[in-house]
Order: sequence, then structure tokens, then C-alpha cells
Amino acid sequence: MPDIKAVVFDLDGCLVDSEGHALDVLADELRLAGMGDMTVEALRERFLGISLARITEHVAERACRPCPEDFAHRFETRLFARFRDELRLIEGVPDLLATLEARGIATAIATGSSLRRLRVTLDCVGLGEHFRDTGFSADQVEHGKPAPDLFLLAADRLGIAPSECAVMEDSPLGIAGAVAAGMRPVGFVGGSHLSGIRDTHATRLRDAGAVTIRSNAADLLGALLDGTS
Repeated sequence: MPDIKAVVFDLDGCLVDSEGHALDVLADELRLAGMGDMTVEALRERFLGISLARITEHVAERACRPCPEDFAHRFETRLFARFRDELRLIEGVPDLLATLEARGIATAIATGSSLRRLRVTLDCVGLGEHFRDTGFSADQVEHGKPAPDLFLLAADRLGIAPSECAVMEDSPLGIAGAVAAGMRPVGFVGGSHLSGIRDTHATRLRDAGAVTIRSNAADLLGALLDGTS
């Protein structure tokens, strides 16, 4: 196995504990738009790791009518207001990033979220400068996860071969995308949105191709760099 020279992070649920907030707001906005009564649990089961554009397409097909034109803007505006008051980094992430930097390991983000959400999220938790030139969104590629496009974009911009990259992901679609890109896929189940289903979700990540699973960011270094299982 080649030496790992870069780590590509999913953003929501991996670096920031944001998925619970996003699922709550999305469920509310869908109800307000008259697009059905989908629970947070149903949204988590079906749409974790999928871009907002794909979610609204699916819901619109099910409701037999398009989402309101301002749906995405309303959703993100409400979400950002919550982020500014409540968003937190996943415990252990600052130390992990500092250790990777000290070792000369490049870092990037590959998120299914919009560029707007990526920038606001990073600014809310003080990581805007850290990922100023290495944060990438599904907005920038033709095919989002589980396609490899977004991960390959990150590797290309870093100037590092995909085989020398590891990926930290909390969604089966993200793990599948990392596998398709030829990167080392490590599953993470430490986000609060997975409370009560961590074991079940870990199985889903393994089935998608994760080589190992961690529930604590403090335990990720070896899994990402050394292949410690």
C-alpha cells in the first residue's frame, strides 16, 4: 500500500457536527412547502450524503410537482442561522488537523453541500483559512457522490495521486465514491446524527467498501495514514 500523502474529508458529520441540524431544518422546510411529511429518521436513512439538489428532485418526483424556486435558498438561510448559534466541530478534529499539518500531510474537503454552504460552515467553526484553497463542492463537478468525480477533483487540485489519498466519510455514498476514485476509504460514525444507529450504520459503511470504521476522531490518525484497522 502506498504512503498516504493527503486526507480528503467529508464535511458534514465528519469535520462538523452539522447533520442533525440539517435534517431538522430540511424536514421542516419540506413540510412548509407541502412536499409531504418526511421524518428526520426517513431523511437520514434515504438521503445522507446526497446533495440538496438531488433530494429536492426526488421529493418533487414523489409529490408530482416541483419544489418552490426559492426552496434551496430558504433552507440554507434557516440552516445558517442555526449554525451561527449552535454549530460545533466534531470533538478531536482540531488536534487531528494539527497533527496532519505537522506531518506534512495535505488536507482537502469533498462535500455534497453547495459552495455557499461550504464557505459559511467553515467560517462558522473557524476553518475558513485552513481550507481556503482546498474545499471542494459537488457544485463543481458533473456527478456527485457516489461518483468519484469530486474526490478526483480534490486529488487533482492537491497534485497528489488518488492512490496516495485517504478519505474520511460518514455516508455509504461517500465511501462508494472514495472506492471508485481509488482512495483509502475510512468510515466515521462519531456524529451526533448517528446516535442510536452507530453499529447498523457502521455495517452499511463496511458494505459500501470502508476498510475500517472509527467513532472517535482521536482514533483516526492510524486508520487514515497507516492502515491500522
